Amino acid sequence: MFQIKRICCIGAGYVGGPTCSVIASMCPEIKVTVVDVNDTRIKAWNSDTLPIYEPGLNEVVMSCRGKNLFFSTDIDSAIKDADLVFISVLSNPEFLAEGTAVKDLKEPDRVLIGGDETPEGQRAIRALCDVYEHWVPKSRIITTNTWSSELSKLAANAFLAQRISSINSISALCESTGADVEEVARAIGMDQRIGSKFLKASVGFGGSCFQKDVLNLVYLCEALNLPEVASYWQQVIDMNEYQRKRFACRIIDCLFNTVTGKKIALLGFSFKKDTGDTRESSSIYISKYLMDEGAKLHIYDPKVLREQIIQDLSQPSISGDNPQRVSELVTVTSDPYEACKSAHALVICTEWDMFKDLDYEKIYHQMLKPAFIFDGRRLLDHLHPQLQNLGFQIETIGKKVTTRLPFTPSGGVPRIIINEPPAKKSKV
Repeated sequence: MFQIKRICCIGAGYVGGPTCSVIASMCPEIKVTVVDVNDTRIKAWNSDTLPIYEPGLNEVVMSCRGKNLFFSTDIDSAIKDADLVFISVLSNPEFLAEGTAVKDLKEPDRVLIGGDETPEGQRAIRALCDVYEHWVPKSRIITTNTWSSELSKLAANAFLAQRISSINSISALCESTGADVEEVARAIGMDQRIGSKFLKASVGFGGSCFQKDVLNLVYLCEALNLPEVASYWQQVIDMNEYQRKRFACRIIDCLFNTVTGKKIALLGFSFKKDTGDTRESSSIYISKYLMDEGAKLHIYDPKVLREQIIQDLSQPSISGDNPQRVSELVTVTSDPYEACKSAHALVICTEWDMFKDLDYEKIYHQMLKPAFIFDGRRLLDHLHPQLQNLGFQIETIGKKVTTRLPFTPSGGVPRIIINEPPAKKSKV
């Protein structure tokens, strides 16, 4: 049987880098070369500061880089030298979750390999199976035809996104009835037919995969003349946008129906904890809606660089033809306490564990009064009694915590309209 001794992976991003680093770590007899046209990115992979953050990734890379793991911009040579070129030979979709990517690669639920139902295709499948069998039990390696493999990837992410949108829709109902979405999620999650995973209400899902894959599914259904199916999956995206707008409107409503000129501390900018990835992060869209109303945002994230935050907020879909408003309305800080100083409100957008351990008494005394906390991740549930005793007004997802302070509307209303149909995004 043909054995793979040299692998080339095209693309040194969030998937290619970690995946091939773990393959190199688990298969020391295989030479793995990761190539990319981005010279700066390759230099970062060859430096002491990797271009992406993932728990455990630095240790994996350092253990095999220069031995059987290499990062290069010489794409042509790497392809010519390779027995297998990832992506080009057959379909091997990843099922990684950022923040746990290394663990997911070392202990996968399954590895899915799809290929042509031809002798050549089957030999390629067998050769790649042999690579994964170095550390993955054969029972967890699934082989399919190419279409089944590709559709399995789209369907998996669509189902996960659907669960998040489903529990977020229930969170809106909970806030209107007095129920607690965490209690509802716990109750329905104990049903073994449903399970408890991905039933955490929040400000909405983000990341590079969920929205992209759901929209790909929508596009595929429309192209194959299945409009009802396309409409069903489009609603998952629409509900996610609704949840983000709803949360932003709640902030504006609680701050006496205007945030113009008010300082708001936004804690967390990555789309989830334990990653520096901001792609499709709900923080971007919440920032947009607040900037649309003239809020002064002071943003802190422990892993996202200032340049990335400014770039995300300056893109045309967020700031339109007025990117200069970012320099006027946004301040990126390296200290969460500085972000909260003299702020009208503190908004938690990412569930970084460090936010549980902040000195909220210190923060309260530095903030303007009344001081509001908007917890978009249900991160501070265990602290609600203490926070209320300090004097905080607390608003969270899927639960009524405090009675809002009475106020007289000034006559102005926020420009965000949450019940308008979200504009469809272009399908990728």
